[in-house]
Amino acid sequence: MKITQVRHWMLRIPLTESIAWASGARTGATRLVCRIDTDAGIVGWGETICLIETVRAVFDKIVAPLAIGYDPSQIERFGRHVLGAGYYHHKRAAVMATACMEMAMWDALGKAANQPLHALWGGLWRERVPASAYLFLADPRACADKAAWFLDQGYGTFKAKIGFGEAADFALLDAVRRRIGDAPLRADVNGAWYPGTAKRLLRRFEPLDLAYIEQPLPLENLSGHALLRRTQSTPVALDESAYTLEDVAAIVRADAADVILLDPHEAGGLWQTIKSAAIAEGADLPVTLHSGAELGLSQAAYVHLAASIPNMSIAIDTERAYLAADIVRNPPVLRDGAFEVPMGPGLGVEVDEAALETYRVEDIAGAYLDPARPGWFPTKPAY
Repeated sequence: MKITQVRHWMLRIPLTESIAWASGARTGATRLVCRIDTDAGIVGWGETICLIETVRAVFDKIVAPLAIGYDPSQIERFGRHVLGAGYYHHKRAAVMATACMEMAMWDALGKAANQPLHALWGGLWRERVPASAYLFLADPRACADKAAWFLDQGYGTFKAKIGFGEAADFALLDAVRRRIGDAPLRADVNGAWYPGTAKRLLRRFEPLDLAYIEQPLPLENLSGHALLRRTQSTPVALDESAYTLEDVAAIVRADAADVILLDPHEAGGLWQTIKSAAIAEGADLPVTLHSGAELGLSQAAYVHLAASIPNMSIAIDTERAYLAADIVRNPPVLRDGAFEVPMGPGLGVEVDEAALETYRVEDIAGAYLDPARPGWFPTKPAY
């Protein structure tokens, strides 16, 4: 089986509400979707996050042309081929574009084998995949109200974006904790804190009993995260620090995290995510998945990963509740705070090709600035 044609679409799906985080504000999700056709008549679909222009450029100029003539089963070779085209110098510029094609290759391979992807990755470890409610509001009362809404929907784990300022961070988490009771609560700083701020605030946060603090320091500061782990009691989770396989290995060597968040789009694909999870497993570390507003293709891939990876033992992040539309007819079912695992071949979802044209765009909507604050831009660390 060989890939004979590659098509792709850049899409923007609106969100049901504006969401706020330390790096800006978002009103929509921009994604890159591709379709591969093969000489066996099998079609594969892939999706990736598309926040900056390099994603589409690398896909257009490198990933799509290289894929023609590849057997979809040659996933390891293809990823290394992209890096060998010069991107071993710039892995973070290549991983998101590569991930789109790699997912389509897996989808085609699963369809050829007539097996769901989790069956190709060791089999079904868990039948339902718990999801974490995601909170993106800077106002404490509004954030607590949103948490209560998620609680009513059956979610059992919560994650709040912070990084808005010292007093604001505590007020927001305190309001959410009061509303959700003893449910696990995570907080994501997106690298906005200085090390001294982190030590002081985490001591103040101790009564809130956070499940973990995510990316408290800038992504490059592994030694700072390792020191933070040793000097206070809140578990430290790393996300932006953990894009590639090599990043995850560096975190483990530095003893810099208690939890690692993985993302196939930021790792270069599903296979790289599986390998990264194995590195963490060897170090007795749990992993989970970062969310960037996955559409149905990526959401299905996430659920297959979480269903088959033993140490992906804590709820995965999801922004699914904020999407106003989707491009698949049968996305994974999210019920009572957990996803049901797709059982169809490949990704197990069906693309609505008309929706691809409905939501097609030529420009990427900003995610890292805030139109309500002209001239403002995020700095890392900020306070």
